[in-house]
Amino acid sequence: MTQAVSDAWTLPWRGLGLSSNLSAADVPQPYRLLDASPGLFDFVEYSAPLSLDEARAQASLFPEMWSRRADVPVLFHPVHLNLWGPELEPASVLQDLDAHARAVGSPWVGNDVGWWHVRGQPFPGYLYITPPFNEAGLADCVAHALHVQSHLSMPLVLENPAVLARRGEWHVLDFLAKLHARTGLPLLLDLGHLFSHQLASGLPLESGLDGFPLEQVVEIHIAGGVVTRRGARGFYVDDHTQPVREELFKLLESLLPRCPSLRAVTFEGDGHPPEVAQVSLRRLRAMIPSGERAPLRLRAPEPRATPPLTEESRPWELFEAGHGGVPTGVTEDPEGTLADQDFRLAVVAETLDKDWPLSRLLLAGTREDLVAFTSSREYRSLFGGGGRSLAQTFSAWAMRRLRERPDDGASAALSLEMMAPTAFMKSVPGPGPGQVGLADDVRPGSFPADLSELLFASRAVRRHLTARAWACGELELSGLEALAQVARRPGVAAWTYAVRRKSPGHELLSVSRGLAELLRELASRPREAASVAPALLAEGLHHRLIRLGDTSGVDRPLAPARPVG
Repeated sequence: MTQAVSDAWTLPWRGLGLSSNLSAADVPQPYRLLDASPGLFDFVEYSAPLSLDEARAQASLFPEMWSRRADVPVLFHPVHLNLWGPELEPASVLQDLDAHARAVGSPWVGNDVGWWHVRGQPFPGYLYITPPFNEAGLADCVAHALHVQSHLSMPLVLENPAVLARRGEWHVLDFLAKLHARTGLPLLLDLGHLFSHQLASGLPLESGLDGFPLEQVVEIHIAGGVVTRRGARGFYVDDHTQPVREELFKLLESLLPRCPSLRAVTFEGDGHPPEVAQVSLRRLRAMIPSGERAPLRLRAPEPRATPPLTEESRPWELFEAGHGGVPTGVTEDPEGTLADQDFRLAVVAETLDKDWPLSRLLLAGTREDLVAFTSSREYRSLFGGGGRSLAQTFSAWAMRRLRERPDDGASAALSLEMMAPTAFMKSVPGPGPGQVGLADDVRPGSFPADLSELLFASRAVRRHLTARAWACGELELSGLEALAQVARRPGVAAWTYAVRRKSPGHELLSVSRGLAELLRELASRPREAASVAPALLAEGLHHRLIRLGDTSGVDRPLAPARPVG
């Protein structure tokens, strides 16, 4: 047990921090914010794989984090770390976690108490499953926490999980306090997660704080979220891309003087544009002034053997409830379970739409059909260690569904979207000076039937139904019947379209006949830009389907771009 190297932990003052997934494509980018506004915050708390090598390979901002960590300290908030669930983490994985945290100088490792993944396969959107707040859930979470801590040379900090469905008879803060009492581990209080429990339980925001061991809280999280209603119940959805609720700012202000061991406050501002993130960070900076404070020394708990998992907390039953695999009426909190399903189904639909925007609408466009997918044997097999992705799992389910309920239109759409990634199997030559070639992320595709009307209809129907939902308060999914009709009447001629690679997924674009012919030609060889009609050149450049090798070879005005379609 690596914990035994010391009987005490020293936790330095970290101050105010900003969270990051260490991706250059995400906003806000923490290091650009600090360069523009020195002193705006003090540290970066980042999420990444447990393995240091995997984090280096996957996180595009890792080199900058690594080079600047002496001036901008970090906290490591890992992903894929189960603190509940049917299996304990393998020792080799936890050794990687410890090596990673030590390498970057993270003085502690914090994580939500929940079930995040099955043997490395995360639940879509990293929507972990929250344990029941009862003796059975506590016993299994104690086993997980002690097991993880036994492999760490720094403290594991336990974070209260987000809550939509009420499970168990205890308040979340009572559950967390009992988990601390049985493990001796310090605590991380997430204010949005606390709000989610209070709303789901119909309690005031401050409920449960009296008597809670605030002196054990070493970190606080504050983030954005949305308050919604389902029936008579209110629910807080922990969506960091949303504005921070005013209630949470006020709660933080009231808690700061009551947490004597507090070492860090982290703003989880994922998805906030830089100028918006600055507004929240300046408000938080006024509450948490910059400057050093004395480190905190905590006595490490005595090493203890990890008790066996009881499985009485029923993780797989709660998995089935959250994905529609059992009737909600048999669950402990039917209305909360439906709210939990709403959030999970929305994430699954959004993820599938990156690869299957047509097929998902045609085969799983309604809540009922989406539940048919998430409660299917194919979806459950995603978490059986077979190595399939969510997109591959959906295609397997869709093919079985079409065998059982044939539909020529949906079959054509599925075939088209299965073919889209294959367009990038062949590389294309880049344009030289004075030439025009395909854009790097674009390829032409061809299909034996013309589905251009279906491509148009899918976007038009989405736009129309979404606009109506804003007006009437309900998404009228019967409007999808129009899409099914269009799918069953494809054009008879062969069809050439454009495929744009996105991360992740692919986008299909219907193009004019002239541009389609040009894209097919450029897939074989670049063409002299001077030989392309000005209107066609302008159309391709406007829609970023083609690129020029060297504009010095083109000295003629370009005609106005025509719309794609």
